[in-house]
Amino acid sequence: MEDKRNSRNQANITSAKHSTPLSLGEGHGGEAVSDEASPTKSGFYGPFGGAYVPEILYKCVHDLQDAYLPIIESEEFKQEFRTLLRDYAGRPSPLYYAKRMSERYGCRLYFKREDLNHTGAHKINNAIGQILLARKMGKTRIIAETGAGQHGVATATVCALFGMDCEIFMGKTDVERQHPNVERMKMLGAKVHPVTTGNMTLSDACSEAIRDWCCHPEDTFYLVGSTMGPHPYPDIVAKMQSVISEEIKWQLKEKIGRDYPDYLIACVGGGSNAAGTIYHYVDDDRVKIVLAEAGGHGIDTDYTAATMHCGTEGIIHGARTLVMQTDDGQIKEAFTISAGLDYPGIGPMHAYLARQGREKVLAINDDEAIYAGYELTRTEGIIPAIESAHAVAALRKLSFKPSDVVVLTVSGRGDKDMNTYLTHKDMAKEYGKF
Repeated sequence: MEDKRNSRNQANITSAKHSTPLSLGEGHGGEAVSDEASPTKSGFYGPFGGAYVPEILYKCVHDLQDAYLPIIESEEFKQEFRTLLRDYAGRPSPLYYAKRMSERYGCRLYFKREDLNHTGAHKINNAIGQILLARKMGKTRIIAETGAGQHGVATATVCALFGMDCEIFMGKTDVERQHPNVERMKMLGAKVHPVTTGNMTLSDACSEAIRDWCCHPEDTFYLVGSTMGPHPYPDIVAKMQSVISEEIKWQLKEKIGRDYPDYLIACVGGGSNAAGTIYHYVDDDRVKIVLAEAGGHGIDTDYTAATMHCGTEGIIHGARTLVMQTDDGQIKEAFTISAGLDYPGIGPMHAYLARQGREKVLAINDDEAIYAGYELTRTEGIIPAIESAHAVAALRKLSFKPSDVVVLTVSGRGDKDMNTYLTHKDMAKEYGKF
C-alpha cells in the first residue's frame, strides 16, 4: 500500500502530508546548516527542502546538483553574470528615499526599486543566472512556469537574447488576467501553454512544467522562477537574487553611513524576491525581517494564499515545506488578487526562517493590497505590481521610531496590473474616486 501511495504522489508532483516520496541526497532535516540562508549539502533548511522527484528526473536533478556550484562559483560565470546584470538588466537598481511616505509612517523609508530593472521586475536577475547555467550544462531547450507573467517574460527575454527555444506554462486564469505579459512573451518568441487543470493558476503551471520536464529530460532545462522546487533550485534562485541585498548593503553605506537597515520588508509568494532582499542579512540580528504574504479574503476563510499562516508540513513540487492542504494531504487551492503570490506552498528557506522566528510574516488581504498600491502611486508617483503592494500594505501594520531605517523592496512595476487596479478601485477608498 505504501509503495502505491508513493508512486501516485511522485506522478502528481504534489503534496502528501503522510507520504514519503523518494529523496535525493544522503541527508535530511537533522543536518546542520552552515548559515540560515544556505541549505545543507542535500538541500535542507532544518526539516524543510530536499529533492522529492519522479524517477525519470533523478539524473537531471542529480546532474544539476553536481554542476551548479562549480559553475556559478567560477570566475568565468561570475564575470558574465555581473556584466549582463549591469549592461543588460540595468543594475544596480536604485535605493530611493521616499520622503512623503517616510513622513506618513514615521520612519526613514527607502524603496529598493526592482521595478526599474529590464522587464520590470526582480525576475530578470535569476533568469540571467539560470540561462547561463543551462548553456554551460549543454541544454538547448528552456521551460518555465509563471504566475503574474514576470518570470515568464524574463525567461522569454533571456531566451531571445541567447537564441534558445522557450516554452512557458501559465494557468489559464492568469493568462486572462495578465494578458499584456502573455503578449510580451509571444512577441519575444516564446510558446505559451495555458494550463487548464486545477484552479488554473501558478501551482498548476508548476505541475505542468515538471510533467513536461519528465518527457524531455535530456535536452531541457527547467528555469524555476522562485525559491521552490527540489534541491538545488531554492539555493540557486536565492543566490541569483542575492544581488538585491548585496546592493542594499553598499547603497545604505553611501546614503546613511552604515550598511544595514533596522527593517527589511518584502512580499512573499514562492519567495525569490524575499530571499534576495534578506540574503545578506539573515544572520544579522540587528535587522528585523518582515514578509507580507497574500491573505486573499482573510486567513479565516477558504479564500487565501497565506501559506505560512495556514499551511502544514507537506511536499509540493519536489520539496518538503509548508503547504496549504487538507487533513489527508490534498492540496488546497490558493486564492489572492495577486497572480504572482497565488501559490499554496512556500520556499523551504522561508518555511524554516518563519518557523525559527527569524521572519515576521503578515497576511495582507486583497483590499489592503489594492489600497496600498494606490497609496504609493499617489504619494510617491510609483505604480507597484500588486505583489509589491502587499509589502507596502505591511507598513500600516508596523510601528516605527523616527530613527528607524526601513528598506522595502518594490519587486515589480504595476503596468501588468492596471486592469485589476481599475476594476477594484473601490478598494482604494479615497484614492479610487476618479
